[in-house]
Amino acid sequence: MKKLRVALKFTDDDIIKVLSLVDFRISKTELGAIFRKDDHPNFKPCGDQILRNFLNGLIIYKRGQRPDNRSKT
Repeated sequence: MKKLRVALKFTDDDIIKVLSLVDFRISKTELGAIFRKDDHPNFKPCGDQILRNFLNGLIIYKRGQRPDNRSKT
């Protein structure tokens, strides 16, 4: 997650915005805990759920919403 943040040049607000696109809520405090050093007392590892939702939100952020392909009858 740290490398993605640097590569995409995202701020905390950008990451929160991307996560909100998939209806995943996270506070700046929780997000800050993920980006702390491993030996810091408030460090929290980035779980699969956060990373999965971030990647799904990033797809929407970069490509836009998926068009609805269902026919209306």
